[in-house]
Amino acid sequence: MSKNYDDKAVTMPELDAVVERLCHPSSLDIVWHRPAQGAAMPSLDALREIMERLRAAIFPGYFGPARVRRESMRYHLSANLDSIYHLLSEQIMRGFCFSCEGGQASEPCAACKNRGAAEALGFMESLPEIRRLLAGDAQAAYEGDPAATSPGETIFCYPSMRAMLHHRIAHVLYRLKVPVIPRIISEMAHSRTGIDIHPGATIGEDFFIDHGTGVVIGETSVLGRGCRLYQGVTLGALSFPKNADGTLTKGIPRHPVLEDNVTVYAGATILGRVTIGSGAVIGGNVWITDDVPAGARISQEKPHA
Repeated sequence: MSKNYDDKAVTMPELDAVVERLCHPSSLDIVWHRPAQGAAMPSLDALREIMERLRAAIFPGYFGPARVRRESMRYHLSANLDSIYHLLSEQIMRGFCFSCEGGQASEPCAACKNRGAAEALGFMESLPEIRRLLAGDAQAAYEGDPAATSPGETIFCYPSMRAMLHHRIAHVLYRLKVPVIPRIISEMAHSRTGIDIHPGATIGEDFFIDHGTGVVIGETSVLGRGCRLYQGVTLGALSFPKNADGTLTKGIPRHPVLEDNVTVYAGATILGRVTIGSGAVIGGNVWITDDVPAGARISQEKPHA
């Protein structure tokens, strides 16, 4: 017989009992996270704003203010970068506090504040190089896709360019050893585009993902210059070595290496620390767990009559 949940059906003692169970250490301790020094968690809203501001700084005219003239570019860019720096400093500081093992004071420690400012500045200094790499990615997308009418179309419309904008930014922060923030930035693109690139993956110049949905590129993957992937490609790990205590070993090279100008067609899966030689072409839906020599053409075996 069903219970009638009217206004009087759930009494305060019943709710108090639920609260008591949820606050019991056996339940609470396994899920509660309190950043060191009582700092706030990284803000998703702030990071979204940072990414939109960075898009406008890297690709002016495509994103940001509708009308920015070249003669006033320095003014707009200076104001935008100043906002980005201060927003990013705060979020990087929160990232360090997330992983900090310091005490529980009411304010973030000086070390986290100083590192937040320093790494934010280090990131800002990388922006010209990030723009150069993304411009090459846009040109590669235009040259690699007969449906593209211009590099500008790929910048404005293509999911691979959004994914690579996020990745190029997240990778710099990853290299600066900023906790949490790079992964948040990469997951923003993942949720938007269906392209899952770990911020640790090293991707060379002139990279293009055609269509993109379902692509996975693991943390220790290394891709050379001029590589091209199609939808559904996985560059993953074949096995997960464990420490003596049974926990997974972190950070070891376990994903593929693609040398320059490798093409991997839709649905292919490449697993483990294997090397795909320069200029190789991996056909659709194949499964690769061994090295592939330079210039090779790998495809599914044709069915026999």
